[in-house]
Amino acid sequence: MSVSLTPVPGIPDIHPGDDLALIVGNALAPMGLVDGDILTSAHKVFSKAEGQVVALADVTPSPRAREIATELNKDPRKVEVILSESTRVVKTFRHPHQSEGVMICQHRLGFISANAAVDESNTGQADTVILLPRDPDASARAFRDALAVRFNTRLGVVITDTFGRPWRLGQVNVAIGLAGVPATRHEGGHKDAYGRELAITEPAFADEIATASGLVVGKAAQTPVVLVRGLTWEDTNDTAADILRPGKENVF
Repeated sequence: MSVSLTPVPGIPDIHPGDDLALIVGNALAPMGLVDGDILTSAHKVFSKAEGQVVALADVTPSPRAREIATELNKDPRKVEVILSESTRVVKTFRHPHQSEGVMICQHRLGFISANAAVDESNTGQADTVILLPRDPDASARAFRDALAVRFNTRLGVVITDTFGRPWRLGQVNVAIGLAGVPATRHEGGHKDAYGRELAITEPAFADEIATASGLVVGKAAQTPVVLVRGLTWEDTNDTAADILRPGKENVF
């Protein structure tokens, strides 16, 4: 198997109300799509198109937000946005060498990440923060359906964001929205190269694709969409929630 990852050039800055499928489709036209292609995209272009950008000047921090902001040396308005996007705060901390602390939160969509994925980078506007799409799976499906019709091909879509990982340094792209692409692959019952039966092997297929896309996308490159070609996969109705480990399995 040979897999290629190609950033899609020519995607302009995205603004609220933009038809993202039309814009990306125009950028893809010279490249074309073939059956089984998968497109990954940083969530921020979807968030911008959906108007998921918050002006901090419009935010009034609550007493709790002010308390956490003082503890972590954060903007209380940003803390308020983080709280509004979260169902719970898992932990807050500030290392001595950090100017600003971190809130580990469970996002309203179920993901656990730093600051509930509320981010200040690449918003395109001063004094604003960007949120995750309201429903990344629905966004991915609508995007996939429009492009599949335009290019008359079977297509998968993975919307990504950058998360840290427990017990490991650095961040990687992970899947937060899916259309068609399997969340995981169940290989229990298959055999390894030496004939031994696999018991619970379950590769995180969508996350592997998302992480690989991060190799060719940079925060300053303005190439948020990546064409992944060469993978074999079957259409599913999986969602990004299917990647989340149930709370009852939390051994920590």
